[in-house]
Amino acid sequence: MAAAWAAAMAVMLLLAQVSAAAPVTGPAFLWAPKNYGFSSDEAKEIVHYQTVSPKSLVKSVLEEGGWSNLVCSREDHAKSVDVAVLFLGSKLQSPDISKDKQADSTLVDMLKNSFASSELSMAFPYVAMSDDDKLEKSLLSGFAENCNNGFGDNHITYTDTCSVSEDLKKHHDMDSIQGLVASQTKRNPSGQTDLVVFCDGGFKDNTKSEGELLSELVTLLKKSGAKYTILYASQPYGLLEKPSDLPLGRYLAEKTNTTKPGRGKCDGECLVKSTLLEGSFVGIVLLIILISGLKCMMGIDTPSKFDAPPES
Repeated sequence: MAAAWAAAMAVMLLLAQVSAAAPVTGPAFLWAPKNYGFSSDEAKEIVHYQTVSPKSLVKSVLEEGGWSNLVCSREDHAKSVDVAVLFLGSKLQSPDISKDKQADSTLVDMLKNSFASSELSMAFPYVAMSDDDKLEKSLLSGFAENCNNGFGDNHITYTDTCSVSEDLKKHHDMDSIQGLVASQTKRNPSGQTDLVVFCDGGFKDNTKSEGELLSELVTLLKKSGAKYTILYASQPYGLLEKPSDLPLGRYLAEKTNTTKPGRGKCDGECLVKSTLLEGSFVGIVLLIILISGLKCMMGIDTPSKFDAPPES
């Protein structure tokens, strides 16, 4: 039984190491109050439950979310949206969405309401993050790589907390963004959509929470009458307290009864991984049973020969 116990402990240690090495994940939400025609597919309350990388997130946003018509440079393309906002946060982890008590309830409520009330809305509950690469850099480089016609750098502005060159145009407060939005709504309809990159913290002298900044920004866009779309993504700092405690997928499934069929389900890659995982667990159990059985058989003490019965 010692060998079986050692095998069981080795399996438990391996599973513990895998759980501890689970990547930090943050949620991402894409929404637009109206479907202005930049997305050809009906994307209403779409949820992707798979863990995706920032590059996969960019690809889905460009293709399914229709952002390829907004941020990629195209000549003679009618402007369907005035402003696209890339809002980058750092406080929200994937499990935080479904918790009863929130550190920033304004942020969570804003994301939930925007996702449920918008005509175009997509959710990515688990975006795997890396401490080595900033989310800002990963997403912007992903846009540039996937835009075959070029990335419209001339139409990108940043808040002053972004790690970009000082030569680029930066916003130091909400009034600056309001001025940009006002000028965009008055431009020629054939102009290109402006992309505002709202980095973590927003502004250097900011004292407001992440939720308050997002709420103020959305209110500003609504009052201006501009056509807008927002991509929120969070890169949380530090490890998850309980990497295995990820109830967000089920929470979103219960809250979005109108999720489009066929979307958000386990795809081919997901099925292969789940099948391999199930097979691994079954194989481990059978191996433990085999080792236990062999150990028990080896422990049976039987005589090597039997004496002949005495003759009567």
